[in-house]
Amino acid sequence: MFEISTDPARLDVGTVHRWLSTDAYWARGRSPDAVARSVEHSLNFGAYAPDGTQIGYARVVTDHATFAWLCDVYVPPEARGEGIGVALVEAVRDHLAPLGLKRVVLVTGDAHGLYARVGFRPLPNPEQWMVLGTA
Repeated sequence: MFEISTDPARLDVGTVHRWLSTDAYWARGRSPDAVARSVEHSLNFGAYAPDGTQIGYARVVTDHATFAWLCDVYVPPEARGEGIGVALVEAVRDHLAPLGLKRVVLVTGDAHGLYARVGFRPLPNPEQWMVLGTA
């Protein structure tokens, strides 16, 4: 079994950096400073094995009032298939629910089924969304 916590003191930021910068297609090459700053300014979710080892991560950028962006959901290859990713996303959903946010969004290139199981669906009007910077 595993535990999910939002306690930032439990995060192994070095491990999160290694995971994201070397294995996550959306974050390859991300600097240690960028990971540290993103952790510092986000709501973080860590998944932990019974021995306390971190076995998953998810991050939320939010104003706690109207909007949240779920990002950097990561489970290392050796821990995949055990329900950790779904549990992380469910924990995020459940943690944010009392805030009454109008919208929680994410971007994924390969995990649509995982997010759909937790209630995410495609944007109803993607043509209304725009981006500044690289896509």
